[in-house]
Amino acid sequence: MKKTTNTMMMMMMMAFCLLSSCSNAQETTASVEVKQIGTDKKTLIVYLSRTNNTKAVAEMIQHNIGGDLVVIELKKPYPEDYKETVEQVSKENETGYLPPLKTKIDNIEKYDVVFVGFPTWGMQLPPPMKSFLNQYNLSGKTVIPFNTNAGYGIGSSFQTVNKLCKKSKILEGFSVKGGIERDGILFVMHGEKKVQVQQDVKKWLSKIKSKM
Repeated sequence: MKKTTNTMMMMMMMAFCLLSSCSNAQETTASVEVKQIGTDKKTLIVYLSRTNNTKAVAEMIQHNIGGDLVVIELKKPYPEDYKETVEQVSKENETGYLPPLKTKIDNIEKYDVVFVGFPTWGMQLPPPMKSFLNQYNLSGKTVIPFNTNAGYGIGSSFQTVNKLCKKSKILEGFSVKGGIERDGILFVMHGEKKVQVQQDVKKWLSKIKSKM
């Protein structure tokens, strides 16, 4: 009886050791995958987000490569009403008005890579992002745009980023369908959608990493 008990205990210990080894191996593999995507360059992730979809993508980028995350805020926020905001943004685009930013970034010169994230507004780059790109000198830096939209694509937004960052190295951007505020569909980055976008963001970062 005693021998049987000892044998069972030894088998249980061996099984525990095997499970522990397997768990450690999985953790090591996951760690390696993150390092493969990450970059040793100083990275800034700046984003504008009204319905938090662009914010979610910005956080996914940070999760994969690290970096400092900064949200663009205005001194005078846009109206909560969607139609009022659309009208205001339309006028700003027509006149070239650049809304003053509440957000302040100290020592931006220390960053090598700058991700700029934004939704598509009126098929254009949102005025607050134009304010940021006009206010801060990104010459000599690697600039990478990322975007969420209501299903109509990036419009002229990436083209405008290129125009405002002529002395920067612009890499391939990322775009994904987010909410449709006009129809009352706001935050959508959850469940299966979130998982899919996380995978797409990781593939995109792996693709452009060598060029950062």
